[in-house]
Amino acid sequence: MSKLGNLGARLHRGEISYDFVGKRKIWYGVSILITITAIVGLAVRGLNMGIEFQGGAVFTTPTKMSTSVAKAEEYADEASGHEAIVQKLGNGSLRIQIAGIDTDQSDRIKQELAKDLNLDPEKLAADLVGPSWGEQIANKAWEGLAIFMVLVVIYLAIAFEWRMAVAALVALIHDITITTGIYALVGFEVTPGTVIGLLTILGYSLYDTVVVFDSLKEQTKDITKQTRFTYSDIANRSINGTLVRSINTTVVALLPVAGLLFIGGGFLGAGTLNDISLSLFVGLAAGAYSSIFIATPLVADLKEREPAMKALKKRVLAKRAQAAAEEDLAPDHSAGGDDSDDAAPAVVGPRNQPASRSRGRGRPSGKRR
Repeated sequence: MSKLGNLGARLHRGEISYDFVGKRKIWYGVSILITITAIVGLAVRGLNMGIEFQGGAVFTTPTKMSTSVAKAEEYADEASGHEAIVQKLGNGSLRIQIAGIDTDQSDRIKQELAKDLNLDPEKLAADLVGPSWGEQIANKAWEGLAIFMVLVVIYLAIAFEWRMAVAALVALIHDITITTGIYALVGFEVTPGTVIGLLTILGYSLYDTVVVFDSLKEQTKDITKQTRFTYSDIANRSINGTLVRSINTTVVALLPVAGLLFIGGGFLGAGTLNDISLSLFVGLAAGAYSSIFIATPLVADLKEREPAMKALKKRVLAKRAQAAAEEDLAPDHSAGGDDSDDAAPAVVGPRNQPASRSRGRGRPSGKRR
């Protein structure tokens, strides 16, 4: 078995563990800090909305253009007075995107661009995009997000309980906020592909959370009938038991997305991949983080507000304190010798049986006839 597999088996059996739930205030603080940074980025820089949402024109040149991307951007900026985005396509043609212009401006810019690029204006394809189409896309995305959130809450409340539904909802909002904040800070263009990516990461985030919740539900059956573990203890065991599985699934999902983002978008210059790959990459990482560090600790916080869980925690802590006190007193009793009546063991029961057998060695058990 590999080292990682052995680690996962030991975590699952409870032989080793990390106190995720016990350190939840640290994770809450980190998440609050990241979320505030994302919100500040959104408020200060805002999102770089693509042409599909702002409206504008897209000009496409013929294949095998000798003009560089930087030079084409300079020509487009001068002709339109707006910041242009130029991408080189796989067939060698240039895609020039200019947002915020109308039909009259588009015709004038087309003539000037054709002149600067030494092209026949008829060979420079122009497509106009109205802002109303992008507004419809944005509205549909918000509607889909709202419906998804409502269905998630209803499902988790029925399959598990309302506290888990609330925790999962908080985790999803956490993931979306961080992802959109990263978009604002990085300045990547927001396109319909970005919206698709944001909706996709919700499923991944929810999957990791439900895996932990399912383990937690199974292990907390009849929890009040024992006095060994609190709800937080079992929640921590659930996280540790599924930790390696969550890491494996997240890494396997991140690898191809990282290839799209860093190799396709970075080295190969395929900028059209950035819009969806960045949202997937950040969202998958944030989803794995929130399922471990946010959702489950939050469930433990909410659950231990119940009177039954408070009483259980009190009993468990009292039993542990008693056991610790007995361990502290045990050496004093053993050191007292046989001269004092106080040397009798403090704990009665099965632990004293070996001593009683030693005193009666060689004699038959039971009453002497």
